[in-house]
Amino acid sequence: MANRPFNFPGGGNFGGGTGSYDSFSGAMKRGFLRMPVAIRTIILINAIVFVIQMLGGQTLNSWVVPNLGFDPSFPTFLTQPWRLITYMFLHGGFLHFLFNMLWLWWMGRAVEETLGPRTFMVIYFGAGILGALLDAALALIFGSALVIGASGAVTGILVAFAMLYPTAPIMLFLFPPIQARYFVAGWIAIDILFVGAGDGVARLVHLGGALGGYLFIKAHENGRDLSFVIRYFEYLFGQVKPTGGKKKKSRNSNMHIVKDAEIIEEVEQSELDAILEKISKNGYDSLSKEEKRKLFDLSKKN
Repeated sequence: MANRPFNFPGGGNFGGGTGSYDSFSGAMKRGFLRMPVAIRTIILINAIVFVIQMLGGQTLNSWVVPNLGFDPSFPTFLTQPWRLITYMFLHGGFLHFLFNMLWLWWMGRAVEETLGPRTFMVIYFGAGILGALLDAALALIFGSALVIGASGAVTGILVAFAMLYPTAPIMLFLFPPIQARYFVAGWIAIDILFVGAGDGVARLVHLGGALGGYLFIKAHENGRDLSFVIRYFEYLFGQVKPTGGKKKKSRNSNMHIVKDAEIIEEVEQSELDAILEKISKNGYDSLSKEEKRKLFDLSKKN
């Protein structure tokens, strides 16, 4: 697979343009609103649910977790399909919630900005659902236990990131930079080694999520439009109107079709060079949405 250029977000000015320092709440609000829309929505819902869990205490959680967590036993996972979604928004503690959201933010931002929010949502929830289904399919072998947490969906996003940006450096405390493909491969290898270890970690859900991330990215690279799933639900809830067949525009008789492939390649290469030069000077975040889309399309061709 062709390597894709990528710069991690960094830098920026603290405070206002005049050098004044902003309040902590103002900085937090601005940072939250600058998140890509899908990640922002997922983190917000998870945060609200987690606060409700904490405020509700043991009384609330004794009902919420057994009824909304994923139960892989037969026939529960078939007769109560909403659990395939609701389990992703429940967490067992602050660190469980925090690290899932941090990994989603760190690795998911580039994925969403590259593929768009609709495709990102399909990969995220598709990976989470596939992770739960794999856990249910192998429950008779490895045993069944109630599952909560976004780890399966987040693992799918990690795999998507590693496939899109295989050589991007992952910085871990006390470790040298590790390329994304090796980091994610190690993450998956650990889950494989500890399947059935009884350590309270839903390893099969992680592996199913990883498989989902891989399959969805391969489908996208093969030209499949994953975003149609989200557009369908938007249509059902009245967010978008159905579009009829577009009228074919008549071609101007004075225009000529350029068939010289070499000229097309030269134009595309010049566009790619200009985008890469902009990244080298100002970073990935300086690109417009159109430039990011163009970068992704040209990277696939190269």
